Amino acid sequence: MNLTEKEVRHVARLARLAISSTELSEATQALGRVLDYIDLLNELNTDAVPPTTHVEAIETVWRQDRVVPSLSPEAATANGPQVSSQMFVVPKILDRGEE
Repeated sequence: MNLTEKEVRHVARLARLAISSTELSEATQALGRVLDYIDLLNELNTDAVPPTTHVEAIETVWRQDRVVPSLSPEAATANGPQVSSQMFVVPKILDRGEE
């Protein structure tokens, strides 16, 4: 696919990439090759291929659900540097601008 440097510059801007004129030329050629390969793949007949087919057989391994005892709130927060009402106290990291 023939891409223009203007199109590649636009894609780079959308991706927030700073690109030099040397890199722009190389990127234009490389991206063109990628799109040519995608066009080649689009020519394949995949009508008989289910959309979730994988090269390797994939099998999900499930374990039995079991109810097991869990930590008490006191034990879970015992090693916390600062705890209040069974919760960890942490510094505020977001400022919502509400004063």
